[in-house]
Amino acid sequence: MMFFRKFSGFLLATVLSVVFFSCQSEIADEQYSTKETITKTTPLTTYVERIVMQKTAQDNIIDQTDCFMVKFPYTVTVNAVDITINSAADIALVENNIALSSIDTDVVSIHFPITVIFNDYKEETLDSLSDYTDLLHDCAEKSDYLPQINCLNFNYPILINRYDSNNQIASSLTIQDNQALYYFIDNLQDNQFIAVGYPITVTSSNGYPITVTNNSQLEDLIKEALDNCSENTNTTLDFVQVLSNGAWKISYFYHDEEQTTVYSGYQFSFKSDYTVVASKSGISKTGTWSIKTNNGEREFKIDFDADPLKELEENWEVFEFSTSELRFRDPSDNSLETDYLYFTKIN
Repeated sequence: MMFFRKFSGFLLATVLSVVFFSCQSEIADEQYSTKETITKTTPLTTYVERIVMQKTAQDNIIDQTDCFMVKFPYTVTVNAVDITINSAADIALVENNIALSSIDTDVVSIHFPITVIFNDYKEETLDSLSDYTDLLHDCAEKSDYLPQINCLNFNYPILINRYDSNNQIASSLTIQDNQALYYFIDNLQDNQFIAVGYPITVTSSNGYPITVTNNSQLEDLIKEALDNCSENTNTTLDFVQVLSNGAWKISYFYHDEEQTTVYSGYQFSFKSDYTVVASKSGISKTGTWSIKTNNGEREFKIDFDADPLKELEENWEVFEFSTSELRFRDPSDNSLETDYLYFTKIN
């Protein structure tokens, strides 16, 4: 009888334990299944990562590139004057020297060795002008990639809630600066879900703080910065020329859920006569495309009759583009869900 009571107690405890952790799992799943939850590959996550990259444009007058910045301190020579750069404020000394005369050469010569810092916070030491020239060449080959997003700054600290779906573990952490947030996003695993602890404050290019309360509002702010900040916009690119030059593949498609793999193997060619040809395994389907401006927003539309291509037919908003990337989104009318369509150039 004593054994039965002990066994019954053990069994009850086991059942309660299972029920507790099962409920805990269900609560965690429910908490991390809302529209505010994002993953490593969610578009908003990639935008945030580009916002918090190492700022590299501040010293372009010295290094002539956005690819990296030169780490302080270092020395340059401008018009026979040596200038030591100890901080970003000292870059003004170079600008002032260049502005002194309109007839001098204004050549900025960097004293080597130097250490450079890339957008991802990695560093590299360059011992000579030859090393520097080689690196500039490498950077030029990557110049068509979507760059850092400027004119938005997060105010810290920021709380991040996270959930590991493999281990059913929910936790949170506080991020204190850009570099920490970049490393956190860069090291996210595929099975990890995160949610920003709103509200947060973002400072725009005009210096005014903006309170952000959800993912949709944050993404709209990013879109506004991409469209209106001179450090982000590239007025030299013509969208139609970029679109109709070469072949493209779908690198990301989200409609209710991610469906990128459905379009694996398709190549899209957008013609100047507003037709589009989608080819896969020797079979081609022809559709149409159009572009128009609606309430100041550029809208893009694809029209196919056959599955699965007809699922691409939406009024896509042009979010951003480069010579190698086309990014569109379609916010729903009720703001509960946003669809995304990304194309990447096929080399």
